Amino acid sequence: MQDNLALIARTTAQYEPVTMAVRQGDLASAAQKCGPDVELVVAPLDDLWMRDMGPVFVHNMEKKPGAINFNFNGWGKKQGHRNDAKIADFVTAQTDVQPIPAPIVLEGGAIEVDGNGTALMTESSILNPNRNPGLTKAQCETKLKSLLGLRKIIWLPGIRDHEITDGHIDFYARFVRPGIVIAANDPNPQSFDHAVTQTHLKILQNATDAGGNPLKIVTLDAPQTIRPTFDNPDFAAGYVNFYIINGAVLIPEFGDHLADRHAKETLRPLFPNRKIIPLNIDGIAAGGGGIHCTTQQQPKL
Repeated sequence: MQDNLALIARTTAQYEPVTMAVRQGDLASAAQKCGPDVELVVAPLDDLWMRDMGPVFVHNMEKKPGAINFNFNGWGKKQGHRNDAKIADFVTAQTDVQPIPAPIVLEGGAIEVDGNGTALMTESSILNPNRNPGLTKAQCETKLKSLLGLRKIIWLPGIRDHEITDGHIDFYARFVRPGIVIAANDPNPQSFDHAVTQTHLKILQNATDAGGNPLKIVTLDAPQTIRPTFDNPDFAAGYVNFYIINGAVLIPEFGDHLADRHAKETLRPLFPNRKIIPLNIDGIAAGGGGIHCTTQQQPKL
């Protein structure tokens, strides 16, 4: 997993500045693996999922930046998170932005926005009593619209309890830009994700954005085979968990040559000004996450 993290960091650093939080005991190893182009900051950590535990950066109407702390609670208290619960404030303190407390519990991987007032989210993670007991869907919407500058949330059902995140949106559907959504499809009828991805596709195909415009849906099929080295029940095999950086898009590849090639060829015309870069992140996938899960972008100040 450390080698995979270093690969993501080194690749990203070719296109934009990268800062990595590392434990004191891992500092020397991280410096050796990441090289001189990645800034390392020592911080107490329990795990590696910066997308979920870190702050979510926003701008207000005056274009002033802020960082929202969404009160990470270990995905509904499924995992120890004493240090990770503090990392959003730690990261915010390293930047010159206003800290914004949130009256709601969720993770960054539960949020997908188009930058124009529309968001995609799953009910299974956000509307879950292990995060927000007693809050209704309407109450959650009101809070999230205010915090994130949204006009409409398109809710997908997701799936609870099968994996630790309770079905984060960043494995199911992502915006390319306003009006274009990349959606996961699991073509294997025996997979736990087959039915839920079919349901999501139907919802998205009939949905409109905040301006009332229909969405163009592009599907990415999950790989049907993976390399055996890290194969386990938690392995997260899907291409939707890509990470958009300045000049490139980082996507996972799993050794299923047909599916890997199809994912790259599908994404290339959707991001004409960015290079599509496949990375082997099997160690991270074996832990139930992907490239997007380990990263968190900060807007330029």
